[in-house]
Amino acid sequence: MTLTDASVEVLQIAARAADAKGGEDLVALDVSEPLPLVDIFLLVTGRNERNVAAIADEIEEQLLEHGVKRLRREGREESRWILLDFGDLVVHVFHEQERVFYGLERLWKDCPIVPIDLPVPTRPE
Repeated sequence: MTLTDASVEVLQIAARAADAKGGEDLVALDVSEPLPLVDIFLLVTGRNERNVAAIADEIEEQLLEHGVKRLRREGREESRWILLDFGDLVVHVFHEQERVFYGLERLWKDCPIVPIDLPVPTRPE
């Protein structure tokens, strides 16, 4: 399997939403080859539980505004690792400690990275 343009477009919306809420260390992995039902994993780090929840909520809201409905959500109560399943895109929003502990980048190291196009931050003059 290969990535679809629609999957990449959904990824960009989710990544911009995560970035807008302070998500850090965004990495998108093309998992379409080993996982035939999913195209992309988006990994995002939040600074604390409140930030993790805010990032996940913003991603859901922005994707819903673009007609993409969440199929499944796990981990919202603890907000240490929230998994959002949108079909072709699965988003993992981690607290820093969980991201290091579970090391999904290591587990999926053979999968290609999908470029993410985020707005360049502007510095106040």
